[in-house]
Amino acid sequence: MAFTQQDTECMSLALKLSKLGQNGVGANPMVGCVITNDDKIVAKDFHHHFGKEHAEINALNQINHKADNCKVYITLEPCSHQGKTPPCVNALISAGIQKVFVATLDPNPLVSGNGVKLLRKNGIEVEVGLLEKDAIEINRGFIKRMTTGFPFITSKIAMSLDGRVAMKNGESKWITSEASRNDVQLLRSQHQAILTGSGTILNDNPMMTVRNKKLNTSPLRVVIDSNNSITDKSLNIFSSDSETLIFNQSNSKVLNNGKIDLKTALIKLGGLGINNLLLEAGSGLNGAMLKAGLIDEFIIYTAPVILGSDAQPMIEIPFLKMSEKISLDIIALTQVSNDLKIRAKPL
Repeated sequence: MAFTQQDTECMSLALKLSKLGQNGVGANPMVGCVITNDDKIVAKDFHHHFGKEHAEINALNQINHKADNCKVYITLEPCSHQGKTPPCVNALISAGIQKVFVATLDPNPLVSGNGVKLLRKNGIEVEVGLLEKDAIEINRGFIKRMTTGFPFITSKIAMSLDGRVAMKNGESKWITSEASRNDVQLLRSQHQAILTGSGTILNDNPMMTVRNKKLNTSPLRVVIDSNNSITDKSLNIFSSDSETLIFNQSNSKVLNNGKIDLKTALIKLGGLGINNLLLEAGSGLNGAMLKAGLIDEFIIYTAPVILGSDAQPMIEIPFLKMSEKISLDIIALTQVSNDLKIRAKPL
């Protein structure tokens, strides 16, 4: 079907609304909803908080669930199962909706396709695929977790122009500008958990929190501690600002080399409902994650400084041949103050 300009504009608005729920939906997907009557918007809303009403219900509430001859634009297939809230499909059917536009199907096996089938079974016309690519991008973490069990993993790196992340002695404050560091606070707020290694904790004693309180979010702090070296409870990661989870030899699967099995740890995080995970680690853990194919995206802040050949490299992977190189697809290049922000995905 060829979608009209009106259809595209309404779904675009629904997608924009969906992102407003980013800090509140938790393990749920971000969803927006727009309702029109005679091509005029009569209601619009989004899923605000985990366990609360979904986007469709919030929008229907605005028109007292009276939607005869209305069209509905939803960024994700409406749920058809009883979860923490009743099925949204039932509410849409009862309201008298005429037609539903769905950006993309829900990958949750409890829903996947069933919501659309129920709507059609009850005489409601349904069109799927309007701005689907945009909808998938917004919920890429939820979709990956539903289909693989793993969170979507973004590695944030701050480095010099010559690819170094710290001096030989571990000193790394500050390579990038204050503007870049403020940008990282926003980046952290867009993730439900922040992952690092024990070396970073012992060397830098970071808070691993979102310092901008206006962003109103507290990601879970996660540490990979293969050597059981995190014992000092006065470290900043044990502050009351956020919860902390440490994977060590007493609670994790350990490989033959004595290292924590990263895949098993990440699956556990997925089981906790973590859709989006931010990796903020040193070259060792970044190297191990990349080698295992566990990094979905890089966000690299590159400062116009040179730290020299003795400084620590961005990623620790000792390649011997050019054929071993890992290529990246650069998605976006932006400037933050004097720094260059690179967004890229491993090919």
